[in-house]
Amino acid sequence: MDDDFSFEGFTTARLVIRRFAVADAEDLASYRSDLEVARYQDWVCPYPVSEARQFIASVHHLAPGTPGTWFQFAVSLTPSGSLIGDVALRTSREDARQGEVGFTFAAAHQGQGYATEAVRAVTQYAFVELAMHRVISRTDARNLRAQLLLERLGFRREGELLESIWFKGAWATDVLYAQLESEWQPLSE
Repeated sequence: MDDDFSFEGFTTARLVIRRFAVADAEDLASYRSDLEVARYQDWVCPYPVSEARQFIASVHHLAPGTPGTWFQFAVSLTPSGSLIGDVALRTSREDARQGEVGFTFAAAHQGQGYATEAVRAVTQYAFVELAMHRVISRTDARNLRAQLLLERLGFRREGELLESIWFKGAWATDVLYAQLESEWQPLSE
């Protein structure tokens, strides 16, 4: 598997999944500053535009599939190009055939199937383009919407890590989901 430093993006029926651009900073800061969107994420609100710019600059040189890194895919609507969220894919440092997916979407674009469409496409990219064997996702046990999304995509609930992390002033339980490449249902063309 080769790191794809030329990666620019791909499309789904309604979305463009691409690298972050400098022009995305204000939209990124806006949805990351929403307390409800940030509730189960590790950043602090408000999320300043300056921090969004730094984040975009820090991921610009990365390639999907680079062991030990998170690659952040920007998700925008077609044809407007408006940034509505992001999907992250971490490739294991120890074994590049294993990854972890995470996702965040602006509140105004939740409940419309965009996150499901984007996570499905990134998971397929992980299995097909990056030749991953296994993709996992972790979510807070209280985040029922994320759990339902993962289950819709065929991820299997593998267990709970009870009160395993001190998170935003309280002990939180992580729920672990996973899917093997052999279990994946590819997108129909």
